[in-house]
Amino acid sequence: MRVRNLVAPTLQFQTPVNGNLRQRLSRPGVDFAAYGSAIQHCSDRRLVRQGKQLHARLILHSVIPDNFLASKLILFYSKSNHAREARNVFDATPHKNTFTWNAMLLGYSFNGMFRHALNLFASFTSSTDPNVSPDNFTISCVLKSLASSFFSPRLAKEVHCLILRRGLDSDIFVPNALITCYCRCDEVGLARHVFDGMSERDIVTWNAMIGGYSQRRFYDECKRLYLEMLNVSGVAPNAVTAVSVMQACGQSMDLAFGIELHRFVKEKGIEIDVSLSNALVAMYAKCGSLDYARELFEEMCEKDDVTYGSIISGYIGYGFVDEAMGIFRGVENAGLNVWNAVVSGMVQNKQYEGVFDLVREMQGSGLSPNAVTLASVLPSFSYFSNLRGGKEVHGYAIRRGYEKNVYVATSIIDAYAKLGYIHGARRVFDLSRRSSLIIWTAIMSAYAAHGDARLVLGLYAQMLDEGIRPDPVTLTSVLTACSHSGMVDEARNIFNSMPSKCGIQPLVEHYACVVGVLSRAGKLSEAAQFISEMPIEPSAKVWGALLHGASVYGDVEMGKFACDRLLEIEPENTGNYMIMANLYSHAGKWEQADKVRERMKEIGLQKVRGSSWIETSGGLLSFIAKDVSNKRSDEIYALLEGLLGLMREEGYILQEELDYEKVFS
Repeated sequence: MRVRNLVAPTLQFQTPVNGNLRQRLSRPGVDFAAYGSAIQHCSDRRLVRQGKQLHARLILHSVIPDNFLASKLILFYSKSNHAREARNVFDATPHKNTFTWNAMLLGYSFNGMFRHALNLFASFTSSTDPNVSPDNFTISCVLKSLASSFFSPRLAKEVHCLILRRGLDSDIFVPNALITCYCRCDEVGLARHVFDGMSERDIVTWNAMIGGYSQRRFYDECKRLYLEMLNVSGVAPNAVTAVSVMQACGQSMDLAFGIELHRFVKEKGIEIDVSLSNALVAMYAKCGSLDYARELFEEMCEKDDVTYGSIISGYIGYGFVDEAMGIFRGVENAGLNVWNAVVSGMVQNKQYEGVFDLVREMQGSGLSPNAVTLASVLPSFSYFSNLRGGKEVHGYAIRRGYEKNVYVATSIIDAYAKLGYIHGARRVFDLSRRSSLIIWTAIMSAYAAHGDARLVLGLYAQMLDEGIRPDPVTLTSVLTACSHSGMVDEARNIFNSMPSKCGIQPLVEHYACVVGVLSRAGKLSEAAQFISEMPIEPSAKVWGALLHGASVYGDVEMGKFACDRLLEIEPENTGNYMIMANLYSHAGKWEQADKVRERMKEIGLQKVRGSSWIETSGGLLSFIAKDVSNKRSDEIYALLEGLLGLMREEGYILQEELDYEKVFS
C-alpha cells in the first residue's frame, strides 16, 4: 500500500485517459490488462516519461511481465528509440511466446537494426521450445529486414524454404513481402516466380512486382506487366503503380508509353499527389519534353526537393546547364537532394572545374556531403588525375560511415582504377558487402581496364559461385577484358552462354566485344562474318572494333569496308578518318591517304589534339605531344632520349608513328 501511494501521484498523463483505467491502475496489486492498455496509450502518443513510470511501478511491485505486458513494453521502448531497453525486457521475459519474439523483431525493424533482427530470427528458429515457432508476422518482419539491407540473396532463399516447409505462404502478406525482398536482393527472376505461383494477388502484389522491375532496371518487363494488370478484373492501377511505371518510361526514354499512362491517370481520376507529380515531371524531362515538364513543374502547388531535382536533372541531362542553374539559384533553402542533382549534372556535363566550388558552397550553406554527393564528385578526381583528392574523399567516407554504401564504394573503386591505384580499388572491394552486383561489376571493369583478363575471369567465376547473376553491364566488362587480352575462346564461350546461363540476350555492346576480340587476334574474316550474322543492326562500336583490328594488321580492304560503314553512321568522327589515312599511308597508298585527308578538310573537321595531366608538387600540369611549353623541356626530352636509348639496348624496336602535325600542316 505504501509503494502504491508513493508512486501513483507521479503518474500524470498530459492527454485524456479513460477514468476507469486510472482507477484500475490505482488499485492494490497489478491489473495486467490495465497496465497493458496504459502502456499502449503511452506508446501511441510517445509519452516516454509516463511509460517508463509504468514500467518502474511494475518493477517496484516485483512483477516479472508476462508475454502480454512484455510485448507492450518492448514495442513502447522500440517506438521511443530505446531498442536496448526493449531488448532488456525481452531477455528478462521467461517462457517467451511467438508474440513476444515478434514484438522484438518488429522493434528492431522500427529502429533500422536489421542485422540484429536477423540474428534474433536465427535464435528464434533454433529455439528448442516446442510451444513457439515463427508465424506469418515473423516472416514478414524478417523479409522486411532483408529487403532493407544488403544481405546475400541466399538468406532470402533460406527464408523462402522455411516458408514452404511450414506452409506460411497461404497469407498473402508473406508472398508480397517475399517479392519485395527478392527484388531488393537483385533476384528479380525469383520474385517473378513467386508472383506467378500466387493463386490470389492484390494491388500490393502487383505494385511490388511492377515496382521491383522498375527499380532493378527491367523497364520493358515493368511496362509489360502493367499492361497485363489492366486486363485483370478486381484490381486496378493506383498512384503507386503509376509512379513505378512512369519511372520506367523515363529511364527507357519511352515518351509515347508515358503519355498514354498520363492520359490513363487523368481518365481514371487517380489522385496526382506530389510523388506522382514528381514522376511525371521526371519522365517528360528525361524524354526531352522539357517545355512540358517545365509547364507541369510550374503548375505544381506543392514542391519538394525531388521536384526541383527532377527538373534540374532534366535540363542538365540535355546540356542546358544555364537553365538548370537558373532554377537552382531560385530555390530557397535548397535541400541536399537539390544540391546533389546540380553536382551530378556538372560532372555529367564534364564541367569538373566548377564541381569543387559547388561542393564548398553547399558546405557553406550548412549541409554536409552524403553518399550521393561523394559518389557524384569522385569522377572529378579521375579527370584531374588527383589521387590525393580521391583518397581524402575516401577518408571522409570512412569517417562518416559511407564507405559501405554500394554507390560510394563503386565510385571509389572506379576512381582508384582510373588513377592507376588498382591495389586500393581491390582493397575497397574486399572490404565491401559483396552481395551487390554493382560492386562486382566495378572491380571487374577496373581490372579489365588494366588488362588483367585472367583475374577478371576468376572474379566472374567466384561471383557466379556466390549465387550472384550478372547483368548486361557485368558481361560487357568481362567480354571487354577478354577483348583486351585476345582471349578468343573464353569470350566466345561467355557470349554463347549468355541466353542459357544468364537469361540475357546479347546486346550490341556484347557483339562489339566479340568483334573486338576476334579482330585483335587477327581473325578479321571471322569477325566480318560474325557481323554479317548479327540479328541486330551493327553500331559504330562494332564497326570501330573491326576497323581497329584492320589497322593493327594492315588489312586495307577490310579497313575500308569497316570505315565506309562508320562514315555513314558517324561522319563527323575524326578518329575514323585518321585511322584510315594512317592505314593507307602504312600500305604506301599515299594518294588514297590524301583523299581521306581532303575529305576531312571539305567537311571542316580537324584533329583534336589529345592532352594528358600529371600531378606534381606544384599542382596539375597539362601537356600535349611534342609539348615544349614547360620551362624544363630540354631536361625532359634529354631524359626521354636516355630512356629510349636504354630500351634500344634491351632489344626493343620503336615503331615510328606518323607525324600528324606535319601531315595536316
